[in-house]
Amino acid sequence: MSIILSKAGAIFIPVSNIISAREWYCSILNLESNYEIIAGHLCCIPFDNNGLNLVLDSQIYNEDSIYRNPAFHFNTNDIQKAYQFLRERKVEFVTEIENGHWFNFKDPDGNLLMVCK
Repeated sequence: MSIILSKAGAIFIPVSNIISAREWYCSILNLESNYEIIAGHLCCIPFDNNGLNLVLDSQIYNEDSIYRNPAFHFNTNDIQKAYQFLRERKVEFVTEIENGHWFNFKDPDGNLLMVCK
């Protein structure tokens, strides 16, 4: 058994503006955008019930740090409704729904994200 657990604690996303990023991510996750801004550049948004956090960080943001490939995917039980939900929020889609199971889109900073059934 390793001292390093096979469990992630956080997913970091580089963002240019911590306040607007908090608003945007909370809006697509249907959460209140009242999560604390820590040290002027971090915002931890609970991502599941097992302690995983989505950590928005404006201190690590630069053009080279933007995700050009999805580092993770958001889960959904209904890929069609998820696509329509994000279309209504005018996100920039990179793909249509592929193979009936997934699609890619960008956050306002250009990070490539995925939703998967």
